[in-house]
Amino acid sequence: MIRDITLGQYYPGESWIHKLDPRTKIIGTFVFLVALFLVKDFWGFLVAVAGLALVIGISRVPLSFILKGLKPVFLIILFTFVINMFMTKGETLVGWGFLVITREGLYNAFFMGVRLVLLIIGSSLLTLTTKPIKLTDGIENLLGPLKKIGVPAHELAMMMTIALRFIPTLLEETDKIMKAQMARGADFESGNLLKRAKSLVPLLIPLFISAFRIAQDLAMAMEARCYNGGENRTRMNAMRYSRRDFLAAGAMIFFVVLIVMERNLI
Repeated sequence: MIRDITLGQYYPGESWIHKLDPRTKIIGTFVFLVALFLVKDFWGFLVAVAGLALVIGISRVPLSFILKGLKPVFLIILFTFVINMFMTKGETLVGWGFLVITREGLYNAFFMGVRLVLLIIGSSLLTLTTKPIKLTDGIENLLGPLKKIGVPAHELAMMMTIALRFIPTLLEETDKIMKAQMARGADFESGNLLKRAKSLVPLLIPLFISAFRIAQDLAMAMEARCYNGGENRTRMNAMRYSRRDFLAAGAMIFFVVLIVMERNLI
């Protein structure tokens, strides 16, 4: 399951989505996530799913690879589904003492589960189609106006990108530690959920040590290259909006208009 996490990974490609300006993709992802919270019924989610499916198709990232990233968060999605199913008041369908399933609860649970799935897939597409360095530049550029009020835009962008970039590295390190401990007789697969969770505790100390070692190596490498933040920093490839970015912006506006119209008319 550790190896199934796709957030923070980059999937190499030459698709139309890969070639978009990183600022366009960041804004597009933000617009999509906000639009999901405006959706309130089946037809709205159908529009959202259709839009996301179109982007996935254009990006040429395999759907199986994207869906693989849902496995590690399946329990969170299931927990959210159950909470909404039992905690929403309305017309009772089935009851077991204080546990009551209502029609409204099933309705809310289903759409909340779908919303979470779309949120995760939409967020993953951003990192899957954008290189970490471009993501850093895009975030820094978008945060640029905040520099006037003292916000360290470059440092914030760098921290967010490093955090995303090292998710796959830490997962790979976790996998190595698990295999080393399994070779010494550790069991991470058998038993109930609580027992399996307890068996992961011995992983924490070596994982923390490894994380600090990686952070120290990164800091030393940055110092050796005289890194001094965003002050007077230049870029070999300047970011420029192209025709495809304006077309993508038009598609975003069309998507939002559809969501708003559907919400108000139906």
